[in-house]
Amino acid sequence: MADLSIRIHNLELKNPVLTASGTFGYGLEFDDFFDVSQLGGIVVKGTTIHPRQGNAYPRMAETASGMLNSVGLQNRGAKYFATDIYPKLTKYNTNILVNVSGSTIEEYIACAEIINELDHIAGIELNISCPNVKEGGMAFGTSCASIDAVVSAVREVYHKTMVVKLSPNVTNIGELARAAECSGADSISLINTLLGMAINAETRKPVLATITGGLSGPAIKPIALRMVWEVAKAVKVPLIGMGGIMNSTDAIEFFLAGASAIEVGTANYIDPLSSLKIIEGIDAYLNRHNFNNLKDIVGSLHL
Repeated sequence: MADLSIRIHNLELKNPVLTASGTFGYGLEFDDFFDVSQLGGIVVKGTTIHPRQGNAYPRMAETASGMLNSVGLQNRGAKYFATDIYPKLTKYNTNILVNVSGSTIEEYIACAEIINELDHIAGIELNISCPNVKEGGMAFGTSCASIDAVVSAVREVYHKTMVVKLSPNVTNIGELARAAECSGADSISLINTLLGMAINAETRKPVLATITGGLSGPAIKPIALRMVWEVAKAVKVPLIGMGGIMNSTDAIEFFLAGASAIEVGTANYIDPLSSLKIIEGIDAYLNRHNFNNLKDIVGSLHL
């Protein structure tokens, strides 16, 4: 077996496969299917300082080669996570990251402070695709100034690995990635979902209650690959790629583009064992091409 281990700042991953926030619950939901500790890590569902009920139904819809969701970060808050969910996660022998979200910088800070005290949480993934309610609802991740403001503020209170998750709904992803790096990001993950919508032609109404939602799945992979490749040229911190990864070939493409690790999202809904199969497929690829180490193919795209 090839050496699949990879380092993301202070995180030592036994393999480069993590699960994407919002698609894997808290990991506990998959205990009946396989040993979650076999993964390089899991990113648990979006967590906010205050409980959120989420958006109205319907909030998920299947689309051509993908799916739309507008769940709305439904969760019971950071304090509930710390007291009720966290103790159950300490059984896992893998890296656990918490996706931290908020509507104001103060909310991000408060949530990160709680997570910072949890010893078994290896890091956070800062979701800057959230709307900044104090700035008219524009997402934090759509301007360098707002990225600097929120990432710098969280960096002051969070002392372990901080991954910043970028939104693809921008014009210059490299510039925004550099802003995140300069503000204290230890790693960058990309991409979050693309904004899309679906319409029911018979009822002449939107399929989602919120009208628009986040598009994920195979349909967005070409865009995700392009953005990972662009960001890999713009920053020095390690990248975690995601967006339409359904099998090991997809994962390999992200490594070649410059990602050191990947997150599996929509595929979890189709096959709960998809992440394990991707790990096996990565190993098979490296052996087939006579690579002893995963690191040998990261960013090795031939141009």
